[in-house]
Amino acid sequence: MAGQPIAGTDWTDREIDLIVADYFAMLREQFAGEPFVKAHHNAALREQTGRSRQSIDYKYRNISAVLEELCEPWLSGYLPARNFQRALVNGVERILDKTRPFDLDRKPQLELADGPIIFLEKPPIFTPQPNKLPEHVTRLVRKFDPAARDARNRSLGERGEELTLRSEHARLRAEGRDDLARKVRWVSKEDGDGAGYDILSFDTSGAERFLEVKTTNGHSKTPFYISANEKSFADEASDRFRLFRLYDFANEPKAFKIQPPMEAHLNLETATYKARF
Repeated sequence: MAGQPIAGTDWTDREIDLIVADYFAMLREQFAGEPFVKAHHNAALREQTGRSRQSIDYKYRNISAVLEELCEPWLSGYLPARNFQRALVNGVERILDKTRPFDLDRKPQLELADGPIIFLEKPPIFTPQPNKLPEHVTRLVRKFDPAARDARNRSLGERGEELTLRSEHARLRAEGRDDLARKVRWVSKEDGDGAGYDILSFDTSGAERFLEVKTTNGHSKTPFYISANEKSFADEASDRFRLFRLYDFANEPKAFKIQPPMEAHLNLETATYKARF
């Protein structure tokens, strides 16, 4: 057994590497639906580090908080505890750099069927001036950029659009508008990405709705990219444009819609620059 450290002392890099590796081992089992006993993991770490059960459980929750910032799911039962230290952030970064213990671009397991109608929640509460993260956390988030991750994952984006298309068909049929359901179009698939939206749909009265679908496996506040073309089209067609945000897609897809102006609901930051001579 490791020597007993004095309660309240900082965790060493060795201890942090042990608990981060153990956390991700449980996370892999959770993703795979395999049973595991958290108490057994805790007991093994107590043997290896001499830390208390409470200290280990709280450090697990700190790791959950780092994953929350990365817009990745965390272990069930370990709600994020946000007052984590720089050393823990560095420990999470080390394991992500070394082994990629879970697939940051993992494919959703959802089987798409006819429908169902997606229930729309309220969008997250808009915070015009969100709290600034410590620089070491900001750096980690930039390195594993959740918005860039989702933008690269074309399969995820296409499946999100397909689910939205099927939901719109099902909704209009349920509302007695089979005629409109037949007119719903997957514009980005049929015509290409230049329209400024992905799905042409309708409300019950027959008014057009231009749906731009943004999909993530992350939580509801996962950042995402809006192109200049999409933003411009949203401004021009603000009465008909809707941003359709799908999240937690790999598990149980959830959604909300945002109506322009985008600035009333989102903090928009310049992400790229066009350079010319």
